[in-house]
Amino acid sequence: MTEPTDIERTLDERPQNSGPFRVGDRVQLTGPKGKRNTITLEHGKEFHTHRGIVGHDSIIGLPDGSVITTTDGIEYLALRPLLVDFVMSMPRGAAIIYPKDAAQIIGQADIFPGATVVEAGVGSGALSLWILRAIGPTGRLESFERREEFADVARGNVATFFGYDPENWRVSVGDLTEALPHVTSPESVDRVVLDMLAPWECIDECATAMKPGGVLLCYVATVTQLSRVAEAIRGTGKFTNPDSNETIVRGWHVEGLAVRPDHRMIGHTGFLITARKLADGAVLPELKRRPSKSDFSDDDVELWTPGALGERNVSAKILRKRVRTVNNSAQLSRSRSFGDAPAAENDAEATDQPSSD
Repeated sequence: MTEPTDIERTLDERPQNSGPFRVGDRVQLTGPKGKRNTITLEHGKEFHTHRGIVGHDSIIGLPDGSVITTTDGIEYLALRPLLVDFVMSMPRGAAIIYPKDAAQIIGQADIFPGATVVEAGVGSGALSLWILRAIGPTGRLESFERREEFADVARGNVATFFGYDPENWRVSVGDLTEALPHVTSPESVDRVVLDMLAPWECIDECATAMKPGGVLLCYVATVTQLSRVAEAIRGTGKFTNPDSNETIVRGWHVEGLAVRPDHRMIGHTGFLITARKLADGAVLPELKRRPSKSDFSDDDVELWTPGALGERNVSAKILRKRVRTVNNSAQLSRSRSFGDAPAAENDAEATDQPSSD
């Protein structure tokens, strides 16, 4: 077997996302109407459109950003897909974290090269891709997912994008609270990112695994989740006061003098809430501030009970009457559909029923 030349060795060692197109590369072809198609280059293969054919061999060897022409003379722009392009078009087992939120997660959690990161749940692998990019080959990512089929989709998407299975990434199928102590040692994790329905259930286990000063970040969709996880973080006494925010992105149409906001925008997708791990035994100093309307006590909570708010309780007698009324209405609706009227319960209702003669 002959030794590879210097040029071949350089091609093998260069990053997958740079240099001339080669066999095995993914290429994004953008047509004249902006429609994008992604293909994987193979010798002898062809990409067929309703406006001509493009041979893979005609793309191999061209520099990134080249313009190619189909057999019908239609031009296509050839580019390697960015990670943002890939995650928006990859197969999904579960909903993905949008790139706008993934970028904020990487920044707000301060995920750095060489970091040890815990992620739950893995979903379709979109956030896993961003984290693996950020930690580099010297970092380690431990992902947890409750559903095996979602874990399989994530593994496939990550392998598709990188072209290999990252050795510094492991997906554990199971509940985080049960599996985390078996996968990590106490105070060995730099960052924890929780994208799950009830992150407050895992706060104590995450605190045990995290290094002092480490960052906990939770991604939640609703305000009720946001409130509950914030109080759970405060309740442990092991973290700083949490910070919360959301990211809204609005694009702009800029063409000549036509400069205006896009008609469509990516609005609310989720909330990010972050806190930092305190040293063992440390007590967070109380904030010195004026009393706020947000301060509350048990008596305040009691004031929000239904009785205190003047909720009117319906008597059993009235409720039984309403049940009879709604049942009669339902029977009337059914009779119109099937053509047979039910027996009336009183004379007043009987006058409205058609005669059986």
